[in-house]
Amino acid sequence: SAGAMVAAMDVIAFSITASVFVIEVIGAVITGSLALLVDAAHMLTDVIGLAMAVTAAHLMNRPPSDRYTFGLRRAEVLAALAQAALLLGVGIFALVEGVRRLFEPPEIASGSLLFFGIVGLVANIASLLVLMSGRTRNLNMRAAFLEVVNDALGSVAVIVAALVITFTGFQFADAIAALLIGVLILPRAILLLRDATSVLLESTPKGLDLDSVR
Repeated sequence: SAGAMVAAMDVIAFSITASVFVIEVIGAVITGSLALLVDAAHMLTDVIGLAMAVTAAHLMNRPPSDRYTFGLRRAEVLAALAQAALLLGVGIFALVEGVRRLFEPPEIASGSLLFFGIVGLVANIASLLVLMSGRTRNLNMRAAFLEVVNDALGSVAVIVAALVITFTGFQFADAIAALLIGVLILPRAILLLRDATSVLLESTPKGLDLDSVR
């Protein structure tokens, strides 16, 4: 079924993302990089979000009951709402900590940072390939796909920061990369929050002329 296929894609993407999250946390500790730490935190929201997406995909297939007369199809909207809230928190943390580190930049192990950035980017590309075909199926799959897209951009920012520090010694590059990742996260979190809330509030769907329907 379509729900089973969505769940399978989410499980594969979840496994890849969870593995890279652990690797990036280790990398953040070794290198002292805020950009890598923020990217790892973003990965954590992906891990939680994909876990919720897998759960929601199963719940959506349950038939209606006396208690849930329309079934549990709204579970995917609730999962997307939770993902948006998590992303919002990570984005705010990235901006606050990034600004603080602009005034107190630590020494960054740029060689190790480059390695972990490349690992993260390769894993994100693999997850994107898995999720690409299902990204238009529902709000939750769209959320999961966009999460991984932003993760990939975050990994690119980590790689660029590592290269800048290696060749110029400009330690501020790490904090700037973290700020860029935060800037990438926040607009998407707000848009996803708005879309999920709109569905839960039974707002008129985009592109639908209510007067014509009446």
